[in-house]
Amino acid sequence: MERRDRGLSRRTLLYAAGTGIAVTVLARPIQAAPITRQVSAGPDTCGQRVDLAEQAIVTRHVRSLWGLPGVRLGVSDWPRPLAEQSFLQWNYWWQAHLLDCAVDAAHRDRTAARIDRVAALARGIRTRNITGWTNRYYDDMAWLALALERADRLLGVRFGDAVGDLRTALMGGWNPDVGAVPWRIGDDYYNTPSIGPTGIALARLGELTCAGHLAEFLHTRLRDTDTGLILDGVHEPGGRVNRALTTYSQGVAIGLETELALRTGESEHRRRAATLVAAVEAKLTKNGVITGAAGDDSGLFMGILARYLTVAALSLGDTTAAHIVHTSARAAWEHRAEVDGLPLFGADWTRAVTVPAHGGIFPQLSNAFTPPPANQSRDLSIQLSGWMLLEADYQLTAAGC
Repeated sequence: MERRDRGLSRRTLLYAAGTGIAVTVLARPIQAAPITRQVSAGPDTCGQRVDLAEQAIVTRHVRSLWGLPGVRLGVSDWPRPLAEQSFLQWNYWWQAHLLDCAVDAAHRDRTAARIDRVAALARGIRTRNITGWTNRYYDDMAWLALALERADRLLGVRFGDAVGDLRTALMGGWNPDVGAVPWRIGDDYYNTPSIGPTGIALARLGELTCAGHLAEFLHTRLRDTDTGLILDGVHEPGGRVNRALTTYSQGVAIGLETELALRTGESEHRRRAATLVAAVEAKLTKNGVITGAAGDDSGLFMGILARYLTVAALSLGDTTAAHIVHTSARAAWEHRAEVDGLPLFGADWTRAVTVPAHGGIFPQLSNAFTPPPANQSRDLSIQLSGWMLLEADYQLTAAGC
């Protein structure tokens, strides 16, 4: 089944945006339900649990974009005053991960509603991006290419030549003098968060030579010899290295080596993937649980690692990767809070989600930034990590891993 983007005129988009802003500014906030740590026993099966995680995000975050029919996006935090729901904030790569999770759910249990949601979210990204499918950031475009490629391959949901446009843009970022793609167009920073997903996308799209060069860059230029983990990035020319070690970087590096191991049959890629998984277990887990992050963009880091640990477990038979995912999923579920019987995950899966002291309800009448209490977050990014993790746990369990 092919779902082609019908396109909307710039005039229609501007009118819809203006109308949406006007309506939401005048609307009154909706009271949030109480958040409680008195969680229910909950379902015993991973399939039932991931259903609840999906339902939680769809209920709290997924909204119509500017009132346009069949066009949806995720609001970036919850509870969120309606006055802030005009989507003026634009987190392109968060939306790409929301779309990818929607693909996971539709592939797990195909229903008309889930297929329609995938299509509506993809249309939402295209519509809100205004100028097309692409932007200036190679990590953004790589994540969307991955989500759209999976929607096509697994579900038969296609949007014209969207994947082709993104592949052209990603290939256009290749710098042969450096041997990698930068963070964004015209930038001198070559980082794992862009190189990794770009490599995975290009490998899946048949560009194995370029994907292989990207994997080689990560292994030879950004591997920390002390820990065996992959560093964040390097400025070129000059060679100034950012030595941050994140779960995000390890996840995409594992994913890239796994894709190349499958497609080239070269044992070196399998070895590198296994070595990285072992290093993650040693350095970036706590009692087998993926280490936590903070809010905002970093909220997605744990889920990204869980996704590609699952790919390694399913494709390469890596039992260590499977163990980390299963252990993390149990911890995230045990430490959740609940709202109306639906889970709310924290940024640290090893600790209970902190419930607000003021009656268990998030404040939502002020736009002022208030630092969140320990392990409490309103960010869509953190909830997506929880959803990704439970989808990963389900996939492994269903496969007997």
